[in-house]
Amino acid sequence: MPEICRFFGIIIFLYWKDHNPPHIHFTYGNYECSISVLDRIVDGQAPAKVIVKVNEWIDLHETEILTLWEKAQKGEKIDKIEPLK
Repeated sequence: MPEICRFFGIIIFLYWKDHNPPHIHFTYGNYECSISVLDRIVDGQAPAKVIVKVNEWIDLHETEILTLWEKAQKGEKIDKIEPLK
């Protein structure tokens, strides 16, 4: 489960060969959550302000995330994405 980004205490991951639809997993303290990239369905719980920040990051990097998703599905090496500032 490679870490692809970290900002404001949020750690974002992609899992190798994970199920569709494309989504990211993140942790924030004791919270664990996933958010689908295309329709932003949230699975899990986290403070609303954290979910807003993760969605802002997805908005900025959607194309990159989807490219990494495809690589992860093939078991290829994936790079990190710039954090939200």
